[in-house]
Order: sequence, then structure tokens, then C-alpha cells
Amino acid sequence: QLQLVESGGGLVEPGGSLRLSCAASGVTLDYYRIGWFRQAPGKEREGVSCISRSTGSTNYADSVKGRFTISRDNAKNTVYLQMNSLKPEDTGVYYCAARRIYSGGYDCGRQGYEYDYWGQGTQVTVSS
Repeated sequence: QLQLVESGGGLVEPGGSLRLSCAASGVTLDYYRIGWFRQAPGKEREGVSCISRSTGSTNYADSVKGRFTISRDNAKNTVYLQMNSLKPEDTGVYYCAARRIYSGGYDCGRQGYEYDYWGQGTQVTVSS
């Protein structure tokens, strides 16, 4: 059974950076599509970024494009979200999610229903 654990959140000033990690246990992430989501208080969950299983192709929400970078290190069974030039509106709980892909896997999506396994989340607060 796949388990996902996020880490790396914290309090950062506007303009700062954080790197979130999503570590998997139980199975190898090689065969999984991975997504990062966030939820701010009083707002709906938003798909921030994703990375495909096979080709490593990526997808970003317009709100983070050019500032966030998703990457995967299959040897470490970990997916990262590098967040630069952080803004107060980036504040929220960040979750990683995964879905096993049995064939293809050339792209990915940022909708919650496209994922089956979820971590517990890590808090990111951007404030001066």
C-alpha cells in the first residue's frame, strides 16, 4: 500500500523559497503519476502541479507558472516542489497525491479525481 508523506513546509517571507518533498513508502513511485495540490482556508482545493509517470512531462497552474518547479527522483522515491518568489496567496496546506499508471503515462492532470492516494499535507505560510 502506497503511503505519501509531505515535508518542507513552514513560514517564509514574501519573495522567499521553500522546497517541499513528497516521500513514498510501500511501493516504488516509478509507476505513478504525482500531483501537488493546495488548499487555503475558506477556498477550494487547487491543483498546483503534476508530473507524469513515463516522460516526466509537467503541468502547472497559471498562478504558479514560472515560480514553481516539480521534479521527481525515482532513486529516492521522492517528488519535489521547488517554490520560488513566494507570495502571500501561496499560503495553504500543500498535499501530494499519486495514481498508479499501467500504460502510457505520457501526461498528467491537476484534477483531484485523477489521483487515488493522498498525503497528510504540510503547511506553507507566506507572510512578513
